Amino acid sequence: MPLVERYIFRIIAVAFVGCLVALTGVIWLTSALRQLDVITAQGQTILVFFTVTSLTLPTLVAVIAPVALFVAVIYGLNRLNGDSELIVMSAAGMSPARIMRPFLALGIAVSAMVAMLTIYLIPASFQELRDLITRIRADFVANIAQEGQFTTLDSGVTFHYRERAGQALLGIFMQDRREKGRTVVYLAERGQTIEQGGSSYLVLEKGSVHRQRDGTQDSSIVAFERYAIGLAALNQETGELVYKPRERSTGDLLLPDKTDPYYRMQLGRFRAELHDRLTAWLFPLAVTFIAFAALGQAKTTRQGRGTALASAVVAVIALRIGLFAASSAAVRSPGAVFAIYGLPLGAMACSVAIIAGGARVSAWVASLARLAKRLPLPGPGRLGLKRA
Repeated sequence: MPLVERYIFRIIAVAFVGCLVALTGVIWLTSALRQLDVITAQGQTILVFFTVTSLTLPTLVAVIAPVALFVAVIYGLNRLNGDSELIVMSAAGMSPARIMRPFLALGIAVSAMVAMLTIYLIPASFQELRDLITRIRADFVANIAQEGQFTTLDSGVTFHYRERAGQALLGIFMQDRREKGRTVVYLAERGQTIEQGGSSYLVLEKGSVHRQRDGTQDSSIVAFERYAIGLAALNQETGELVYKPRERSTGDLLLPDKTDPYYRMQLGRFRAELHDRLTAWLFPLAVTFIAFAALGQAKTTRQGRGTALASAVVAVIALRIGLFAASSAAVRSPGAVFAIYGLPLGAMACSVAIIAGGARVSAWVASLARLAKRLPLPGPGRLGLKRA
């Protein structure tokens, strides 16, 4: 890459990284604050909190990267034009295609990053997030039970604890009547939920187990120092975990199990999700072409660029809305898939036509200027003027 192109690439790359980090940080922080109930209300650790919020980062980056790219391209072009560098490059004979090379290089790099995120990382993060949230919600002790209240589950379990001391529960009472004709009561001074081998357990300390057959005197009491109860059989979410289309890998979308009832019921959503992933990388490229088509031509400071900038913003917003509409339509109609591919490709084609047309106009104006310089300037006599 020549020196001039490296100079332009460095300007827009720094602007892109700065904008991406700033926007992602602000939006991630806003999203993280809404997840504070994972710690405060559900008794989870700070590690779980950061895990849950960090799993949303790939999605945020994929959404924000095209916006940051658009801002970086606009910033770079305005800076080059404001410093008259764009005018000097054009006057020196650099064609718009050559000036566009560093912008296109950054656009291709961002498109490759978005493709990797949407095809691999985002589905994997969604699936991991779904598994983690399911495990958190499955722990009824942390998610459902309230301090000082008796909580009864549909499975026939009644749970109560007096108060919470950090991660520990004090004054625990649990009655288990899941087995017909038999009642088991657990009493403990304290207890705590732990994760081991992918399963949740309630570990009771210094208590006793009371077992009794209903309607009989057959009962037993066993004291213990430490006793573990598996929570998997007690949770409310006992159904099989079914992943949504966005939570499935791209391979599963390309080669789905056609006998799966959920797939047959949500065929349109599977189709729309697949083509959204395969075309997500086209949007950053389209944004690059649109921005350069609007502001890539060299103009003097007397020529306003506000209208061109507004046109570029409107075009990008219209393209994004059109892609959302096409994706929604693809859920209902297979024919709408063509619009998912056609909109970004059409935007790039129109932008190339505008750039090429602007280059031809610039060349035509330059040739007229050179021709005017070669023509002899008329004197006062030729203009019909008399000397004073």
